[in-house]
Amino acid sequence: MSQLIFFILSAMTIASALVVVFSKHPMYSVLSLVVCFFTIAGHYILLNAQFLAITHIIVYAGAIMVLFLFVVMLLNLNRESEPHKPGKMKFAATISAGMLFLILIAAMKSTTMETFSFPPPSTNGMIQHVGQRLFTDYLLPFEISSILFLSAMIGAVVLAKKEKH
Repeated sequence: MSQLIFFILSAMTIASALVVVFSKHPMYSVLSLVVCFFTIAGHYILLNAQFLAITHIIVYAGAIMVLFLFVVMLLNLNRESEPHKPGKMKFAATISAGMLFLILIAAMKSTTMETFSFPPPSTNGMIQHVGQRLFTDYLLPFEISSILFLSAMIGAVVLAKKEKH
């Protein structure tokens, strides 16, 4: 039964991710990303990581997606003629994307499936274990990702700012 649920969740995750990438309407992309986040939370539940599933829903489907919706509405992406941004903005966006790429490569390089293990199932130690690992072993990536989110929010505000002619 759990394999059937896994395959259904996997198909829904892939389908919603494809809608995010290929949809021409930005609101459909954002809402499809919410569906993708919920199906990923379903995968966490299958792995007996209920805390991660609830945290994933609260943080990503709740807070981050509200920011995405706000940015989509703030940018008014339905305009047909967008003004061209100066070269400094393109350079800053390239640097930010490069930093994200390096962080992802470093995370994939240092993580292997053999060394990764879920904490033993218990009712009171799971949250403590996650917090302990997050703020000891993974403190630098945690702080770098918060700076990356902050720079993305600042970039959205700069993009939405009206240019003086």
